[in-house]
This record gives sequence, structure tokens and C-alpha cells, in this order.
Amino acid sequence: MGERFNFLNRLKEPVVLKDDHDTEKQLDELKALLPRVNEEGREIIEKDIKKLEYGIVGEKQILFELKNSHMPMYIIHNLYLSDGEQQAQIDYLVVTKKICFVIECKNLYGDIEINEKGEFIRRIQFGKYYKKEGIYSPITQNQRHMELLKKIKSENKTNIFLKVMGNMGFDDFYKSVVVLANPSTVLKDKKAPKDIKKQVIRGDQLIKYIKDKVKESKEFANSSDGMEKWATNILKLDTQKQMDYTAKYMKYIGANDNDLKNSLKKYRLNKSKEENTKAYIIFTDKQLDALIDKKPKNKDELLLVSGFGEKKIEKYGDDILEEIRKHA
Repeated sequence: MGERFNFLNRLKEPVVLKDDHDTEKQLDELKALLPRVNEEGREIIEKDIKKLEYGIVGEKQILFELKNSHMPMYIIHNLYLSDGEQQAQIDYLVVTKKICFVIECKNLYGDIEINEKGEFIRRIQFGKYYKKEGIYSPITQNQRHMELLKKIKSENKTNIFLKVMGNMGFDDFYKSVVVLANPSTVLKDKKAPKDIKKQVIRGDQLIKYIKDKVKESKEFANSSDGMEKWATNILKLDTQKQMDYTAKYMKYIGANDNDLKNSLKKYRLNKSKEENTKAYIIFTDKQLDALIDKKPKNKDELLLVSGFGEKKIEKYGDDILEEIRKHA
């Protein structure tokens, strides 16, 4: 019996079931779009790029803490949930022997104060002066994530009794926690309500927090197999799909660029029909974007565009340059 127990509890270190790099892909797409937008769009995208870069640093720091916890746990990075009407993106979901932690990671700059009403106020220093601003409560944000997770898990149960019982025990097995990843952030929460104060911690406190909560829990400890099943069942709820992160910025691309893109695509289609070949043989979408970005004025400049060699320029160069001139 002892051998069987040890075998079932063989997991000793953290296991990352999903380490999502979607945010980094989004960042790359925005950086690629930056040269193509107008001045207004550039300002907006540059701000969004800074936010993404800051968020990535924070999430990587939290993942480092989790990976080096030397605790048996399963880690899911960026869990996407949807019930058809509502969507949520959970930064980290961590399954331990007794508790599943739903973690909202915030890499906030400035000092954070939580007042007696539970409101989050950020204080930022500008030289000799300080500016205070209210920020949207990450507690509220994560609570919505929890409610959606609870709803989806319940709807996945076919038995009404299991639905009711599952919801009754949800709060015992799932805990919300907001982690401030920036090590220089000062958290002032003396006046914060107790139920909010206990849900907000600094990144360097995360592992101790998890260990303490697991130790305090009176729930039955899962075996390694039980933990894995729990975590993989949650991962099955993931609804992540391919997304176009640049769509909302398209309106900042100059009208001439949109017209040029449409004209080049039309030329490519007609030429591919004429030659009875695939459109991408003429030039690929990536090469199309490069043409719009560089807007070569002659064949020498066209030769500097990635994917355009002498043979392709000899065959299509004059036509392409003419299209670009028409939309200059």
C-alpha cells in the first residue's frame, strides 16, 4: 500500500502543461505594422507595444517563480475561456494537490494603494511631483474570470446533481489571487478590506502564499494522477484560436496604402490567371507587405525588397513599379 501511495504521488516538481507565447506573437505583429500606420496610429501602437513588453516581463517573472517552487503543481499559462457571449484570458492557472489558483498577473509601475473601499489607486512620480490615478480593480477582473470558469465547468456537466454539487464546492477548490510582478512596486493595503487584502500579493510572496494556502486547506490531497487529470480537464476548456491582432489598427493605415494593397493584389490575381499559376508565385503576402512598406521607386530599389531577385524583377518589375507610382 505504501509503495502504491508513493507511486501515485511521484510528482515532485512543477510541470508546465501550456506555456503560451501568444502575447509575444502579438508584439511582433504590432512592431511589423508600426512603419505602415499614420502618425496617430503610430502613437497608439507604440503605447500598446510598451504595455505588451511590460506585461511579458511580468508574466515571465511569475513563471520563473512557479517553475522554481520545487512544488508538485501543474501550470497553465494563458487559458482562454469563452461561453459564446463572454470571454476571459487567465494569466496563470496553477493546480496543486488541494487547490487550483487562478492568478492575475500585474506588472504595474508606481506605488499601489488599496483604500478602505477596495479601490485601487496608483501613485506615479514625475520628477519632484506625484500623480494619483484610479485603476480598474484586478480583483474584479479576476473574479469575472472565476465566474466564467465556474459557469463553463458547470455547463460541461450533464448531470444536474453534479452541476449543483460542483458549484457548491467551487470556492473551496479554486482561489483567486492577484500578483504584483514588479519588484519595485510598493503595495499600501493597510486600509484595504480583509477579503481584498488577502487576494493581493507581491511576486516574491507567491510561492509562500501557495504553500500556506495548501497547508491550511482541509480538502483531501490529490495524487499526482489526480492533479494531472484535474489540470488536463481544465486545459480542455481552452478556446484559444488564431487571431488577427492588427485588425483594430487598420484604420490608421493611409488610404493610399490600402488602395495600393488592393491594386497589387488585383494585379497578382490577374497575372496568376494569365500564367495559369498560383498567386503566391508572383509574390507572397509577406512580399506584398514589404512592397507597401518600402515603396520602391525603381528597379534598383525593388531589388532591395526581400524576395525580389533579378528574374522576378525582369518579369514583373515594370508592372509593380507602375502600380506603386499610381498610388504615390
